[in-house]
Amino acid sequence: MQEEHTCFFFIADYHSLTTHPTPADLHGSVQNVLIEFLACGLDPEKATIYIQSDLPETAELYLLLNMNAYVGELERCTSFKEKIRQQPDNVNAGLLTYPTLMAADIIIHKAHKVPVGKDQEQHLEMTRTFANRFNRLYKVDFFPEPEAYNFGDSLVKIPGLDGSLKMSKSENDASAIFLADSPESIRKKVMRAVTDAGPTEMNQPKPQAVENLFSLMKIMSSSEAYDHFNDLYNRCQIRYGDMKKQLAEDLIQFTEPFREKIRELYSNPDYLRKVVSTGAEKARASGSKTVREVREIIGFKSF
Repeated sequence: MQEEHTCFFFIADYHSLTTHPTPADLHGSVQNVLIEFLACGLDPEKATIYIQSDLPETAELYLLLNMNAYVGELERCTSFKEKIRQQPDNVNAGLLTYPTLMAADIIIHKAHKVPVGKDQEQHLEMTRTFANRFNRLYKVDFFPEPEAYNFGDSLVKIPGLDGSLKMSKSENDASAIFLADSPESIRKKVMRAVTDAGPTEMNQPKPQAVENLFSLMKIMSSSEAYDHFNDLYNRCQIRYGDMKKQLAEDLIQFTEPFREKIRELYSNPDYLRKVVSTGAEKARASGSKTVREVREIIGFKSF
């Protein structure tokens, strides 16, 4: 993607406060994500990599978009409904307006394509709604309506090891495999993955937790391994322990190059500071121009 397009990648530290308003180590979490971005191959020479809070113009655009976002449409957002069930004692305004902040993140750089997973499809649709509404209300053709950047035939959602539909580190560390996880940690997490007592009938439909394991194996393991365990399941001969051992080793093999790069990056704080400062400068050049033009369109003027 960064080889063919002008790309902006950011670390969403503002967004993290919607679920963790009093983080124990916000800076450490940001550093971890930055290092993982770089370990995965994002190149600061080819793309702009920055921290969300280093671009304060995002907060201003977020505020302006909120003026034309309606409570009803925000309350109907699927992720909002899920979050208020998960954290009934922390239903904050930021949680409700998460889609407008996400929209601000995207359209502040006038993005045309956004690399998102299946779970963000509705938020991206709302971003298009907000961009279109701004253009229509102020009678301009200013914001493009971004679409999902798809690397395959369909958008991807990686399921959780705890039986949930999405692997999410913000909800449950045991649900997710991190790129920096040690082989021992990966083995423990996978072996503790939720399953059931096993099928009792031939070709029995898989419960969600078991389907998750097979989905992960389809992504991470060879087709031969997947077909082998799927056949055993359909013949009621599956041993989940054997399947988990295979999946764990495949995950360890896949993540090993990332672990090595992560170790290198942790020992180079000067490089990390350079990446962040350069990224902030590039992001501000783009974002400040957009917000300045938005203010003029709305009618803010200096005396």
